[in-house]
Amino acid sequence: MAKSEPDAAPSPAGRQHERPYKGVFPVVPTTFTESGELDLASQKRCVDFMIDAGSTGLCILANFSEQFALSDDERATLARAIMEHVAGRVPVIVTTTHYSTQVCAERSRMAQQLGAAMVMVMPPYHGATIRATETRIHEFYRALSDAIDIPIMIQDAPVSGTPLPAAFLARMAAEIRNVAYFKIETPGAASKLRELIRLGGDAIEGPWDGEEAITLLADLDAGATGAMTGGGYPDGIRQIMDPYAAGQREEAVAAYARWLPLINCENRQGGILTAKALMKEGGVIACEAPRHPFPAMHPEVRSGLMETARRLDPLVLRWGR
Repeated sequence: MAKSEPDAAPSPAGRQHERPYKGVFPVVPTTFTESGELDLASQKRCVDFMIDAGSTGLCILANFSEQFALSDDERATLARAIMEHVAGRVPVIVTTTHYSTQVCAERSRMAQQLGAAMVMVMPPYHGATIRATETRIHEFYRALSDAIDIPIMIQDAPVSGTPLPAAFLARMAAEIRNVAYFKIETPGAASKLRELIRLGGDAIEGPWDGEEAITLLADLDAGATGAMTGGGYPDGIRQIMDPYAAGQREEAVAAYARWLPLINCENRQGGILTAKALMKEGGVIACEAPRHPFPAMHPEVRSGLMETARRLDPLVLRWGR
């Protein structure tokens, strides 16, 4: 089925954001108080910092936003508060993943109504064993596409436990109107991106990197045009992405080598809590705690993270001071 040409997506403030979306779209962490309540004041400062640090766009309610610890009411509260505060300054991707086709479509319609530029959705899964067949996955994304008018990013992540071969992803891109973006986070991401682009051609509007940019350089070489990373140092990721996009690969290689120790700290050590720890250290947010039962970052891990970050002097450590 032929797909229509992409248009610019309207923001809630009426501003137009040009497609295809490219660049650095980090995940916004969810900020809590020590007692586990939403901290919307810190949340807004977090968003302001991430935009000031050079984020091309933002992604909210993702796994790195601890979306699995949020109630449906809290998801709606956060989406409204963040979209209103961003006010069209950058495009915002809203994660709407749910096992139920109906619930995912409802979440996605709400995201579109709030001004989302795109939704990001993992294939339907639950727990360790409940999965859908390729036929049902295709039906799931088709129904989601029929419910909205903005692009869908398929998140191909190990947490879903669902194999999504490049040929299947390319077929969905060709056959389903709004399926156009792909965040590839599985092992061998660069090879999969390369194959996806080869098979999907023009239907692949956005082949994107994930996994905190741990494989960013290889993924860029494979054709990735976007990076969805953690939210702690968009300024550092821009130092890799910008020269690469400008054809200055050696400058990008040098920047990747410079920032890789911090990327490694996030991807292999601090994980989900890395951005919040950096933001707390720099005075951006008031509290870095996760919600119980998610464990706090080990003090030694945090110490190593800060030591590594200070060598690079990212904006996050200075923004709130």
